[in-house]
Amino acid sequence: MLMTKATNEERTGTTRRTALRGLGLAVGGAALATGLGTSPAAADPRRGPTTYVLVHGTHSAGAFWTPIARELTLRGHRVATVDQPHHGAEAFVPESYQRQDLEAMAAEPSPLKGLGLDDYEARVTGIVRRAARNGPVVLVGHSLGGVSVSRVADAVPHLLHHIGYMAAFCPSRVMPSADACTAAPENADAVSPVELTVGDPDRLGVLRLNFRTGDSHALALLKQMICADYPDADFRRTLAGMQTDEPVAAYAGRAVGRAGSWGRVPRTYLRFGRDRTIATALQDRMIAEADAFTPGNRFRVHDFPGASHVGPLDPLPVAEALDTLAR
Repeated sequence: MLMTKATNEERTGTTRRTALRGLGLAVGGAALATGLGTSPAAADPRRGPTTYVLVHGTHSAGAFWTPIARELTLRGHRVATVDQPHHGAEAFVPESYQRQDLEAMAAEPSPLKGLGLDDYEARVTGIVRRAARNGPVVLVGHSLGGVSVSRVADAVPHLLHHIGYMAAFCPSRVMPSADACTAAPENADAVSPVELTVGDPDRLGVLRLNFRTGDSHALALLKQMICADYPDADFRRTLAGMQTDEPVAAYAGRAVGRAGSWGRVPRTYLRFGRDRTIATALQDRMIAEADAFTPGNRFRVHDFPGASHVGPLDPLPVAEALDTLAR
């Protein structure tokens, strides 16, 4: 799955349709261990508690992880939630979004234009490096956060005890980016946000969505995509944490790991069975391609048959699954 001699550089010229398909509502220096499935961090564990570094998905922020982070902390772990550039604590909120002027919103410039996976990888790697000074690190990504996990694990596998993908993109040589993954036939059951887009992604440099819409049809579509199984009140709470802009280059950026680096770190996939953003069939294909690429280091899979894209409303089952990654 993920071995290539090509560098993971951002690709330009992303089309509007390609960007839309990429929606995924979504780091020391030990020597490499000798066997697949045994990262240097696992082979030579550091003293101290395990730190979970949790990476959010598209149009989201580190706060997405709060209920799960709380449970992991109560189990004795350290947790660092990542805000990618211009997300979360440094979020960009368009002025036109605040006053719901859709015509102005379609043209308002975004500071996220030009950001890509190099920026995302650098942010996560910096946090992983700091966390690794204190003990083992488990790196987990949700949705689009999976591409950052792959990039970081390929860059600094010696700092990672385990990596996890929670209903997340795990690109391969055949599907090297989030865009390529979502264009696969296995994702045909996913719900497209095409009719919800505000402005031209190619011109803005971002995929912009209006999560404060009052349109009943748009809200119904968003609920299908994100959390069809949630009560309406919890759906509205989830929407309140979403951000308008995600750079198109993040969807198009290559995130393909190598067998001797990414492929050496033990990994787990949390498979969501009612996901309408990253369809379950696509999750299965990504798992299969990864396992075929590194047969000596296969995914451990935790299955959540009833879970939609953001996961179960109760954080306990997810936290219990993630807790096992520290062992």
